[in-house]
Amino acid sequence: MDPLNQDVLVLNSDYEPINICNIRRAIGLICLGKVDVLHTDSVTLHTTREAIVSPSVVRLKYHVKRPMPRLRLSRRSIFARDNYTCQYCGQTAGDLTVDHVVPRRLGGRTEWENLVCCCKRCNGKKGDKTLAEVGFHLARPPRRPRWVPFVSLTKYMDGKRNQAWRDYLPHTHGWGGRDAG
Repeated sequence: MDPLNQDVLVLNSDYEPINICNIRRAIGLICLGKVDVLHTDSVTLHTTREAIVSPSVVRLKYHVKRPMPRLRLSRRSIFARDNYTCQYCGQTAGDLTVDHVVPRRLGGRTEWENLVCCCKRCNGKKGDKTLAEVGFHLARPPRRPRWVPFVSLTKYMDGKRNQAWRDYLPHTHGWGGRDAG
């Protein structure tokens, strides 16, 4: 992987994650004196004048006021909320889809509280029946997430795997699995 395409977590002055940028952009912010480097990676980048250890997490020296983001209801956001896990059998691998807990034919609506991540096997078995009719139970009731990441949802989920970023990314119920609180 090209070291200049690695991701860098950008924090607001109050340590709130607000963006993910590449190393080129982060080094530009460092050279302009706009950020402090909080964590580095093991990669050293060489310029004509100096060697720079690649940043992993930077914090803005000034506060950027941002409006509260709204989270769109989408397949990707349902999968992320449910940690890419079938809410009926617990399977995490294979083809996943979205299921209406209360089928549309019975008045079930397309909303956060009625949609869950589901594997194709369970979705085929459930079809347009109710949970009681097929004997299924939900791992947890579906809810609208109370917290919305400023950074892209996909990059947020990937970033949770980065050890240095974990201290700065909120672990809130409905976004990211077993350690959510």
